[in-house]
Amino acid sequence: MSHNLTLAQNYAVDLARTLMVPVILFQAESEFGVMVSSEYDGDQDAIVHEYDPWSPAH
Repeated sequence: MSHNLTLAQNYAVDLARTLMVPVILFQAESEFGVMVSSEYDGDQDAIVHEYDPWSPAH
C-alpha cells in the first residue's frame, strides 16, 4: 500500500507488464493498493484504474 498515487500507478503498470495479466489499482481509505484483477473481490467503487498489458496504450 502507498499514500502516493503516482508511485502506485507506476507500480501497477510495471506489475501488469511483468506478470502480463490485468491488475487493479484501488483506494482503501487514504492508501492505494495494486493486485491482480482476477483476485480482487473488493468494492467496485474503490477501483481507481485497471491496467491491462494486452490493450493498446491510449
